[in-house]
Amino acid sequence: MAERDKLLASIVETTADYRQGVLPPPTPGHVDRWVKQFDDSAQLQILQEMDHVLKKTYFSRNRVKKFLKYLFGVKELVGNNPCAFWKSVKFLDIQINDGASQRDMLALFDEVLKEQCGFQISDCGTASNTFIYLDDAIFSGGRVGQDIVNWTNGEAPSKATVHVIVIASHQGSYYNRKKVEGNIKSSGKDINLYWWRGIKIEDRAKYTEISDVLRPTTIPDNAEVEKYVTALKYSPRLRSAGQASSLGIFSSDARRQILEQEFLKAGVQIRQKCSGLNRYQRPLGNSVLETLGFGSLIVTFRNCPNNAPLALWAGKPWYPLFDRVTNTETSQQEGGF
Repeated sequence: MAERDKLLASIVETTADYRQGVLPPPTPGHVDRWVKQFDDSAQLQILQEMDHVLKKTYFSRNRVKKFLKYLFGVKELVGNNPCAFWKSVKFLDIQINDGASQRDMLALFDEVLKEQCGFQISDCGTASNTFIYLDDAIFSGGRVGQDIVNWTNGEAPSKATVHVIVIASHQGSYYNRKKVEGNIKSSGKDINLYWWRGIKIEDRAKYTEISDVLRPTTIPDNAEVEKYVTALKYSPRLRSAGQASSLGIFSSDARRQILEQEFLKAGVQIRQKCSGLNRYQRPLGNSVLETLGFGSLIVTFRNCPNNAPLALWAGKPWYPLFDRVTNTETSQQEGGF
């Protein structure tokens, strides 16, 4: 079997349960159709690196449930009696904009509780002042922050402890986390907030050199990209070559640069061609800041975040590797981050 065919099959195997039951199962032809949108000379290298990256950043249903099983018994959180702890807490289901990620995570954790303790989330809540906010990932932190602030200003009791628990958290979300804590303080309520995550992903501008997201080393020699960059309010912060990733997300710096360069070029083209994108949907992923983009490569079995490069999820006329569902569609089907 040719290397290209092996890579196509491997990527399919890694992402086999992406939006299972909503989309057809991925096939080598699907992945091949996506990668053929890039220059011929870059396609094999893109497949090589995406095969490596997705083994690190794709969270299948089984991988997520494995994390939840680990979370179930974390002694620093639950103490010596996990079942007693979980029986006592209340689980928040407070996402705004019809977000479904929290409900999906709660449904998975419900399975864990049944297996480990014989009860489910609906049986929990004997202690009225400890709450769990469970979700899949934090990117900028704006969404979870708004959820917590709305809850604090509304139905939250005057005194409470809230544990925010996610699989992955990007370090740049610290700004919004601090903002949430300030809003809680100004509410007059005594609410203690604790943040828990399975992995932390470095994306802060100050730490660009050791980042775990796409941060180009150079601007491609491409007229469309150069035009986009020139129009930005601030010049992009480029990283120095040589650092693959502190988490091992990338196989090497050379292959990391392939993704950064090719996804940036594709993203600029996509912005020109796809009419449905808003101004915050940058070439390398959604970002309120006027940058090249967020650059995250985290994808879960239930959706691809808009903080990932446009080349992974943007729709017509682009063909996406991960067809993304937005939060506004969750009344009909599964939701996004």
